[in-house]
This record gives sequence, C-alpha cells and structure tokens, in this order.
Amino acid sequence: MGNKGNGGQSPIHRRYNFCAGPAALPTAVLERARDELLDYHGRGLSVMEMSHRGEDFVAIAEQAEADLRELLAIPDNYRVLFTQGGASLQFAAVPYNLLGHGGSANFLYTGIWGKKAMAEARHLFGGAPVAASSEASGHTEVPRQSDIVLSDDAAYLHYTANETIGGLAFDYVPEAVQPDGREVPLVCDMSSSILSGALDVSKFGVIYAGAQKNIGPAGLVVVIVREDLLDRARADMPSLLGYKTLAEAGSMVNTPATYSWYLAGLVFQWLKNDIGGLAAMDAINRRKAETLYAAIDASDFYANPIARRNRSRMNIPFVLADDRLDEPFLEEAEAAGLLNLKGHRSVGGMRASLYNAVPEAAVEALVDFMADFEKRKG
Repeated sequence: MGNKGNGGQSPIHRRYNFCAGPAALPTAVLERARDELLDYHGRGLSVMEMSHRGEDFVAIAEQAEADLRELLAIPDNYRVLFTQGGASLQFAAVPYNLLGHGGSANFLYTGIWGKKAMAEARHLFGGAPVAASSEASGHTEVPRQSDIVLSDDAAYLHYTANETIGGLAFDYVPEAVQPDGREVPLVCDMSSSILSGALDVSKFGVIYAGAQKNIGPAGLVVVIVREDLLDRARADMPSLLGYKTLAEAGSMVNTPATYSWYLAGLVFQWLKNDIGGLAAMDAINRRKAETLYAAIDASDFYANPIARRNRSRMNIPFVLADDRLDEPFLEEAEAAGLLNLKGHRSVGGMRASLYNAVPEAAVEALVDFMADFEKRKG
C-alpha cells in the first residue's frame, strides 16, 4: 500500500491479523473511512461529529439497514436493530424481551459463550434448563437434533452458532419444537459467524451479533427480531433493552454508536460490491478454512480437537505437539507479520480467526510459516 494520506511518511505496512475480536476490517473499508474522516461528502465534518438525527446520518443508517437486509434476505416481518453494549448485554436483553408471558429460557450448552448467556438468564430469572449439551465430549462435538429436549414451559431456545473460543460450530440449524408440535422461538448468538455465508433468517425468532468479528468495530450489536416477538417483554425490563422500544425509535432511543454504525454500513457495501455477496464470501471462507485444516491434518506436529462435522470456519484452534514451543511459535509468527495467534487464556494453544476480512493470502502465509516452523523445530 502506498503512502496516500500518510503525510509523506513511510508507506503503511499492514500485517495479517488473526485476532478473534476486535478483528480485522477490510482494507478497502479502512481506506474509505480514512478518506472521509475529516470531511464526509463535502459536509465539512466527520461522521463522528454529526447529529444522529440529522438527515446525513439518518441516510447512512437507512442505507446500512437496507444493505444488510439485502445481504441476508431478511423478511419484511423482521425488525433490524443497531444497538450498543456488546453481544454480552444481549444475554440479559433476550430473557427480558422474551419471558414476559412466563416460561423459561432453554439453552444448548456448547461452550463458554453459551455458558455465559445461560448464567445471565439464571442470575436474572432462575431456571434456564439445558436442552442439550456438548460437555460430555469436552465441547468437541455439538449435540445432535435428536438430543434436544425442551422443558414443558420453554419460552425460547438459545444457542451459540459458533463458539469463538473453542472453535466449535453447529452444522445445522436446530429445530425447537415441542412433542405436541408447538414451535418455540429459536434465539441465536451469531456474533462470530454472521455474514460469513448465506442464512435463512426465517428459521429464527431472534438473531444477535456483536459487530467486532464480521460487521465492524466493537461496541455495536445488530439484532434481528421477528415482529410477533416484540410484545413478549417483561414489565420490569430496563427501557433501553427493549426491542419494541428500539424498533419504534429506529434504534435511536438514545445516541447510538454512530461511527460504528457508519463503518458497519461500509462493510455491508464491501460485501455487496467488492466481494459479490454472501455466496461469494461463503466460497472464500470455505477455501480459507480448508487450507488451514488440511495443513493441520497432514501434520503430526499440529492438532485440532474438534469433530470434523463441527469444525468452525471462523475460529480454528490448534495445539503443538510440544507446548514448550508455544512461545517461540508466537514470537516467530509475529516477527513474520502474523499477528494474534495466541489461543484464549482458558484453553491455551493457538487460534487463527479467519473472519471475512482476513484474506486468503494471510492463510497461505500462515500455512507456509507453520510448515517451516515444523521443519526446523519438529
């Protein structure tokens, strides 16, 4: 990359970022944001300085929602919310919004983030039965559909589509149906997999996703909620958590995260115009994951513990045969321009997050480094 906009300083050197979040953003998006930072479309100010109720930002917000709706083919009977607090705040928002008619939150427990969501629901309202769990496998394989047993009073079923820390992903969309045929709303934390491929939104009651993986900067959350669920909130719910309140106010009950919303909109446009939509993104992500898993599987030096059917395409953990080599691996990887490969502190080892903005060249560089490191240290 040249030194455009860099004040004549040395050229900017972008390295390959495998961070699980906040994660890599598309270079084209960062360049456009840079070019528009001081003077947005001749207005003489930055998006960060605009009134969220002014016509300029309202146009940005409306375009972002329209582009997201197009990308995901979101049906008309769903509302799209751009809210704040990180996905973790939705651990409280979901039960507040969906338990107003009684019943309990049911959970599929497949890792740390699902556990945190379940713990918050129990902390607030008690109950929260586990409908199925991967704990017996050490969270290396998700439960089968036949393993799911809902409580009689299930108000909704919550699951985490992709466990960022463990690298465990569902290979199917669970069905939440009682023995008598009654459907229970399906709620999904899709923070680390949304927009990585096509999605049938109509199968879900609520989808929520923290932005800092495939959408934009940290702090913003996208919530997609079916309209018939907007009237199920508890009366004691904090007003700023209310989906109906947010929907009626166009996500502007208070001042929203305007700059993050703007950047998310640029990412949506990048996906549409530069990538060619989610089918094209899906193919790219498939190639990236297959390349890295092939390198791991072909080696006795590296290993991945996850059942093949449930291997995440977004977050790929791996361990070295000799964990005494972990620190040298990380140090040399960083020196080679491969950043943020250290596994989560709760599991150790390595983790490469291959979100949408991580280019195929980054994966190829990582695989080459891994082969060279094994040759020298194995």
